[in-house]
Amino acid sequence: MPSTGDSLGSWSARSIVVTMFPLLIVLSIIVLAAGITLDRAEALLEQYRVLAIMVPTMVGLGGNLGAILSSRLSSRLHLGVATFDVRDTGLWANVAAILALAVTVFTVLAIGSYLLGLVLGFGVALSTLLFIALVSGLSIAVIAVVCSFGATYASYRLGIDPDDLTIPIVTNVVDVFGMLIFVGVSWVVLGF
Repeated sequence: MPSTGDSLGSWSARSIVVTMFPLLIVLSIIVLAAGITLDRAEALLEQYRVLAIMVPTMVGLGGNLGAILSSRLSSRLHLGVATFDVRDTGLWANVAAILALAVTVFTVLAIGSYLLGLVLGFGVALSTLLFIALVSGLSIAVIAVVCSFGATYASYRLGIDPDDLTIPIVTNVVDVFGMLIFVGVSWVVLGF
C-alpha cells in the first residue's frame, strides 16, 4: 500500500473541522437540489400518496447503504488489507453484500408501503410499487457503491482520513441522486 502521509494514522479535532467545514457547505448546497426536485414532484406525490410514504425511506436507505460500504472500505484501509485491485475478492464480496441488502430492503419497503397504502385507502398495485422500488433502489445502490469507492479512494490518495470524509460525501450525493431517480422512475412507470 502506498504511503499517503500522516492523515490515516492521526486524529485531531482541528484537522477534521478544517477538512469537513468547507465540504459540508458545498454538500448543503448540493442537497438543496433534492429539495427542489421534491417540490417539483408535488403533484405526483399528491396523486399517488403512497409514493410520499416511500420517499424518506428510499432516500435514507440509499445513503445508509453507501455509509455501510464506506465504513467497511475505511476499516479495510486502516487494517492495511485494502488494495483497490479488481482481483480483490473481498471488495467484490462487499459490493455483492450491498446489492443483496438493497434487494431485500427495497422489496420490504414496497410491500410495507403497499400494505400501509391499503390501510390508508390510497394504494397502488403491489407489482407497480415493487417495480418502482427495485429499479430505483438498485440504481441508488449502484450509485452508492461507485460513490463509496470513489470517495474512499480519492481521500486515501489525497492523504485525508476516509473516516473524516467519505460518509458525508456518500450520504449527501446518494440523497440527491436517490431523489432524482425515485421521482424519475415513478414518473415513467405511472405515466405522469
